[in-house]
Amino acid sequence: MIVVAPVDEYIEYKEQFPEVKHIPLKQLSREKNNPIQDIRLLFELRYIYKKLKPDLVIHYTHKPNIYGGLAAKMTDSRSVAVVTGLGYAFINNGLLSRLTSRLYKYTSRFHSKTIFENEDDLDFFISESLIKKEKGIAINGCGVDTEVFIPFPNGQVKEKLIFTFIGRLLYDKGIVEYVEAAKKLSDGNRKIEFWVIGELDGGNPSMVEKSKLLQWIDDGYIIYHGFVKDVRPLIAKSDCIVLPSYREGMPRIILEGMSMAKPVITTNTAGCRQTVIDGKNGFLVEVKDSKDLSSAMQKVYNLSYDERHQMGLEGRRLAVEKFNSQIIAQKLYNILSTVSRDN
Repeated sequence: MIVVAPVDEYIEYKEQFPEVKHIPLKQLSREKNNPIQDIRLLFELRYIYKKLKPDLVIHYTHKPNIYGGLAAKMTDSRSVAVVTGLGYAFINNGLLSRLTSRLYKYTSRFHSKTIFENEDDLDFFISESLIKKEKGIAINGCGVDTEVFIPFPNGQVKEKLIFTFIGRLLYDKGIVEYVEAAKKLSDGNRKIEFWVIGELDGGNPSMVEKSKLLQWIDDGYIIYHGFVKDVRPLIAKSDCIVLPSYREGMPRIILEGMSMAKPVITTNTAGCRQTVIDGKNGFLVEVKDSKDLSSAMQKVYNLSYDERHQMGLEGRRLAVEKFNSQIIAQKLYNILSTVSRDN
């Protein structure tokens, strides 16, 4: 097993799996419009694949899927693409969206399979003729470790109810709608706190301006905790996890909240709607609708201790039975095994 990836904080996996070899990837850039950098990535991957002669290459995210697919073709390497979400490239229609679609349409033929984290993304790629139907398959995201994200009592009797947004501070994540909903509820009820956990992502064109974040903090509508590596203690103190995203592959933070037996609120859109049985383990709201979001948050606030607790337990059940990382890993292994046998 060899991992080809940039050297960053995530390389700590080596401590747990010392037998896995890591090869630094130098040319993977998050810049959206740097074709020279992308060509460098293509040739870097081609060099690595030619040297390693891998039995199977599994690519994750758009650029590795596209340029890694080309590199695999150039070196006669078997390849699989994993689409972890459509992201900015597809959410915001424009030149980038059209270009990404054309590149996927051209390079998808070089992958034995393209794996998606939800059925909506799979259907989109098929309807747009970006992949052939028989080459696509969907699984429930990458799962959540239900033995690490364990339950914590919901609806504790305390002075204030805590709603928590956890994620990168991007417009696409619905952070503006979250703050607008917080304003609505704060004006009439001071027994609620609205927490925000996450960092400004300078590499994403959908990033919220720092000045806007500072204004939200100064206005007192949110309590900002910054970037937190281990979110479990803050989830444990929260009463509801909120992610009003415009679209996801499969929202990991919602799965983590469910696994810790917290009610959740997210949007009725691809990836997100698959995590919620509306009214059972949380609530679904319309995309880009702060009024609908504030209404759902008010519903959670109005629940009794026992009702919030039961809603959290239902989420925990779904996390264990449907989104457990061991279940997802087994499904992924089965798919990859089939690819290995068929080629």
